[in-house]
Amino acid sequence: MDLIIPIIIALVLVIIAWKVVAGLAKTVVLVVILAAAALWVWQSGALAGALA
Repeated sequence: MDLIIPIIIALVLVIIAWKVVAGLAKTVVLVVILAAAALWVWQSGALAGALA
């Protein structure tokens, strides 16, 4: 259940970025959002618990 929060936040941010940002900046913003969500999940340690 802990993993759902960063996923929802990342999904909302991706939708906003997709509508607002254009061109190469869109790619950069989407990569940053993905990296931030991955870092959040990794730092929380929730992924290790989900895989165990």
